[in-house]
Amino acid sequence: MTVPSPHHTPRRPSRRRRATLYTALSLLCCSVAMTALPAGASAAPGPHTAASSTASRTAAVAFADEFDGPAGSAVDGGKWLTETGDNVNNHERQYYTAGNSNAALDGQGNLVITARKENPGNYQCWYGTCEYTSSRLNTSGKFTATYGHVESRMKIPRGQGIWPAFWMLGADIGSVGWPNSGEIDIMENVGFEPGTVHGTLHGPGYSGSGGIGAGYTLPGGAAFADDFHTFSVDWAPDSITWSVDGTVYQRRTPADLNGNAWVFDKPFFLILNLAVGGYWPGDPDGSTSFPQQLVVDYVRVTTGD
Repeated sequence: MTVPSPHHTPRRPSRRRRATLYTALSLLCCSVAMTALPAGASAAPGPHTAASSTASRTAAVAFADEFDGPAGSAVDGGKWLTETGDNVNNHERQYYTAGNSNAALDGQGNLVITARKENPGNYQCWYGTCEYTSSRLNTSGKFTATYGHVESRMKIPRGQGIWPAFWMLGADIGSVGWPNSGEIDIMENVGFEPGTVHGTLHGPGYSGSGGIGAGYTLPGGAAFADDFHTFSVDWAPDSITWSVDGTVYQRRTPADLNGNAWVFDKPFFLILNLAVGGYWPGDPDGSTSFPQQLVVDYVRVTTGD
């Protein structure tokens, strides 16, 4: 079957990037295209309950953020880096801000990443004066994992040009570059597909339009923005399995890579972001309302059985 999938392209450091922005990770950001499921792909033939879902696991917690804290607080700086800057490669429209301007706790156990149509700091983007602000967080230099159950419960935003993502990059990106670092996209959604999310792998020989992935669509025409959903991967040596609300929809192994290298047996770090516009989702239009929010209940990584 043919399934549209996203991909990511290298991100060149912005001339305007603040000194607080890390170095190696500034190479990357979410990208744009849609690609057919390659021959031999092992997408699950039908939804079924993941045997390793959180409810049935007895596992050690390697990382957890429940986002508890006073309303308006910034994220825990011991767990997350806050990126700043724009992204010319994907032609996204947002400027990622520092501090708690676009990423803050709500006082009810959630992290809220907010995309706004504004520019209070006179930020400059690749296309001129920026039109939107948002936030992108990662755990580079603070937490990495090799294998385990990686999960987040979140309520995604809606609207044309809105692009939330929960994903991972190989921690060796600074030395080997992208796509040799590998990339695991746990969840991506674009606003023109309100009922569908995507999971994708990228690596040497299967990046960009050749990224290997599949989509999951809610039944009955439901939209992901209507409620919280749980997005996860079960990551083991030589296999990665995606699920939504405990329902497996895709499993990948080295056999899916057409002889290319499997680069997923090493440490990866986590990324959460909310982009606005870009080649793949398209830009916001008159139907898009702002602000839009990605509400994250928790992020957890567990290891063991």
